[in-house]
Amino acid sequence: MPTYDAILPAGGRIKPDFASVVGTDVKALIKFEGESILEKTLKALRETGRIGRMAVIGCDEVRKASKSLADDVLPEGASGPENILRGLKDLISKPNASEKVFLVTTDLPFLSREIVDRYLDQCSDGRDINVPLVSRDQWEQRFPGTTATFAKLADGTWTTGCAFLIDVGALENSMPQIEQVFNNRKSVMGMAKLLGPKFLFKFATKTLTVPDIEVKIQQMLGCTGAAIRNAPTELAYDIDALDDYEYAVKEFQAR
Repeated sequence: MPTYDAILPAGGRIKPDFASVVGTDVKALIKFEGESILEKTLKALRETGRIGRMAVIGCDEVRKASKSLADDVLPEGASGPENILRGLKDLISKPNASEKVFLVTTDLPFLSREIVDRYLDQCSDGRDINVPLVSRDQWEQRFPGTTATFAKLADGTWTTGCAFLIDVGALENSMPQIEQVFNNRKSVMGMAKLLGPKFLFKFATKTLTVPDIEVKIQQMLGCTGAAIRNAPTELAYDIDALDDYEYAVKEFQAR
């Protein structure tokens, strides 16, 4: 069974009103059952036996919370892509670095060893980038009464998860394009220029499919991509707002 090094960006912040409730403005340091999401994530990855070195990228508080759980804790940069790149450069500078890296965000309260194992078993070693997809039906069954951002395609209604198995070379080579996507993520015109009129027309006319997106990944990033349908739903439940947190607290209390 192959092992993978892991990149864990932990620079995400939350709004002041939410931060006043949870006692921190760093998403990764929000606590459930006495442990931060960051600590839970690091332990889950280590317990699988499938993860080698783990590089966390974040502030001084993140460094303290990681303690001896992470192999390296790096200072955060100015953007999400920069943090990913810092983690990648750190990992590939080490002896016996893995050929693929597991990139996972640190705001997934329901992540567990079982979830990571199940997802890695679904991933394709033959593709450069594996992206988890979760259907609306999956979501509503697992997290009833909550909301997520879904895209309606011709072959289903999907949201993406926050854990990716990526070829090291492909990630390094595609960082400029990833930076472009990140910088334009809130601009309709910017994304339109990146994606192209044919892609947008298919999306607007509801004829776009998951394979179309896989082809677009290859065109934009110069590497092959696999959309992992029916990935574990928990990979898509991230903590962005107070209602996300409150639902998760109730879920943990009900166990």
